[in-house]
Amino acid sequence: MRAMKEYTVDDVFGVVREIPLNYVPRESVDQNLIESLSRIKHIVIHGGSKQGKTCLRKHCLDEDDYIVVQCSNRWSIADINTNILKRAGFEITQSSERASSGRQKILAKFSATLAGLGLGADAEKEESQSQKTVTAPLTLDPDDVNDLIGALDSIGFKKFIVLEDFHYLSPEAQGDFAIELKALHEGSGFCVIIVGVWLEENRLIVYNGDLTGRVIPIDADEWKRDELREVITSGARLLNIHFEDEFIEELLDNCFDSVAIVQECCRRACRRAEVYRTQEALVEVRYAGSVQGLIREVVNEQRGRYQAFITNFSDGFQDTRLEMYRWLLWPVLTSDSKQLEDGLTYADIRKALQNKHPDGKSLNPGNITQALQSAASLQVEKSVKPIILDYDATTRRLSVVDRGFLIWLANQGTDELLEMAGLDA
Repeated sequence: MRAMKEYTVDDVFGVVREIPLNYVPRESVDQNLIESLSRIKHIVIHGGSKQGKTCLRKHCLDEDDYIVVQCSNRWSIADINTNILKRAGFEITQSSERASSGRQKILAKFSATLAGLGLGADAEKEESQSQKTVTAPLTLDPDDVNDLIGALDSIGFKKFIVLEDFHYLSPEAQGDFAIELKALHEGSGFCVIIVGVWLEENRLIVYNGDLTGRVIPIDADEWKRDELREVITSGARLLNIHFEDEFIEELLDNCFDSVAIVQECCRRACRRAEVYRTQEALVEVRYAGSVQGLIREVVNEQRGRYQAFITNFSDGFQDTRLEMYRWLLWPVLTSDSKQLEDGLTYADIRKALQNKHPDGKSLNPGNITQALQSAASLQVEKSVKPIILDYDATTRRLSVVDRGFLIWLANQGTDELLEMAGLDA
């Protein structure tokens, strides 16, 4: 009989940098992405935090098929373009020339050496006895998408451009890049894959309606019950163990469809059963404690982050008379889990605030809208990573995009939460 390959519990159910060993393709998600890759359109992979967006991308594309740019909250469109060029292989330095915007242009130099031959993108050549080197100092305006396209074309660039953590960008940078996406679609063959934490399909179309039909949304948030069950059972097969049916069903009943919570609960159940690696003979893993208690334990490790979110969000960007961000937390902290899971509508939020805010019915709806639209930016500004609340301007709905936060809220006292936010019950 062939020996079973050995894995550790952390290899299977732990947090790993690569694709999890028990990765489960979702028919409605993975197949959709695979089919979309050949359609020469931009792709947006969206969903809540820790729901498998990055793993989906890694599973469906070969590593040599793309470059990855990790977005930063301090980037402008020029920073995005410059970092795309860097990941494509260009060396970037500052130029003494200035663009019409007043920003300094950049010098982008590309070089490569194959079998003694240096390959580059311009005509300046240096010869030696052993090889020929070609360098390409291109003078570019980092704000100009046409310069970006020209530089990538000059080196025969053919890969997908992946922008991870797109939600960290400011609304201005997101909007500017949405404009750039149209030019990339019409003026080049380059395809961009954007990965972001939000739930609605049309986030980029809100910024630029011309992207309609040019962008394919991939919703990576939804996990069906059978898919989560397969995550558990496929991991168990790798470790040659079996979880009790009662454990699996109770875990699925209370995990709020979070694949990250399912993974971590299975990891802890194994370790408490003193299962640390693949077993030689099949082992039944019996979890003696409360599964709901185990879920709470996992979520409570994020307690400090959730508490910091409430206090920092309530402070807003600065002190104002209306304290809109503090009051936005009122409907979030007083709603039940089902309401939060479905998302809070603008109408419900407005009604709750006009009933409770000191300004009452005279509270300007425009102030509510402005605060909601800046909710994600405020969290980025306050270093809330990953973000917890996100507002969809299309459906006018405020959603919790961190499922662990939903579970944590359900196990806290409302009065205590309101006090944390500086609100009176």
